Amino acid sequence: MPAVTLTPTGPFSLASGIRFLEGFGPANHHPAADGILRLAFPADDGTSVVAAAVRQEVRADGGTGTVRADFTVHPGTPDAAKSVKAVHAANAEAAAEQAVRAQLARILSLDVDAIGFAGLAADPVVARLTADYPGLRPVCFRSPYEAAAWAIIGNRIRMTQAAAIKARIAYQHGHRVHIAGQTLHAFSTPAVLRTLTHVPGLTGIKIQRLHALAEAALDGTLDAPHLRALPADYALAELRALPGIGPFSAELILIRGAGHPDVFPRHEPRVHKAIATAYGLRLPSTDIDVTQLAKIADRWKPYRSWVAFLLRVHAQDTPQPRPACYGSAPSS
Repeated sequence: MPAVTLTPTGPFSLASGIRFLEGFGPANHHPAADGILRLAFPADDGTSVVAAAVRQEVRADGGTGTVRADFTVHPGTPDAAKSVKAVHAANAEAAAEQAVRAQLARILSLDVDAIGFAGLAADPVVARLTADYPGLRPVCFRSPYEAAAWAIIGNRIRMTQAAAIKARIAYQHGHRVHIAGQTLHAFSTPAVLRTLTHVPGLTGIKIQRLHALAEAALDGTLDAPHLRALPADYALAELRALPGIGPFSAELILIRGAGHPDVFPRHEPRVHKAIATAYGLRLPSTDIDVTQLAKIADRWKPYRSWVAFLLRVHAQDTPQPRPACYGSAPSS
């Protein structure tokens, strides 16, 4: 089985990323006790599927170990398989390795130099976050395409319901793969998704929008390097032009789909509340000044997406005070 090696620049903990995925509904992650992250996902080419088993070296000196991913690429269509065979084997293997390495690095935020991230510890809030979550980097959706599909599926329904629908699409219409002793189902490739006419739990409008984003993925509109090369405002405007993609979803796709490390989420109320809480801003929850929060976030450049991610994780991990009707007043 071919493999790629990724060398983190700056702190990185695969174990921390796995723990995050265990509580992240859209990932449909199957936990295992062996420290291996098993992934199955549509490749960036829109037709093939990648299965990967990701491990991190444990260093005796406690330093950041290298990351190794054993992988297999499954061509999604007969035409794709023929095209692979038509290319000289060595060239095909090199191209596949390069594409898998790039996509895996983006998923794990290993395509970003994090040496400068430690410098943000001068901010006491960031210092506490990095101490509480050592080596945790954003674990992204497998692609902007998959993030966009999640945004459409999850619009105006509960996350648990959306996660079940997404998992059902993968099970019924995705590619089944065997990797490191487990069987996984990748989410449907764009080439397959655009052919679906009925999905239990989804309205006809949502299915039409899924077809549109599948076409967008195939024509390059959802290409991650393209989106990250644009100024953030331009990329967000392009994404909002897709049917069913509003400001919140556009930010999700750019930040957690394309893996952009430095975007302040202006339309994520839970992050806004987390910032206000962490920095002791005494603002009514209905009157949070996003411009004020954006100025605070400017301290985090060029890792604004990363710090926002850690704040969101911390907020989810922090027990909320029970309402007074439960018989106990929140502590002061």
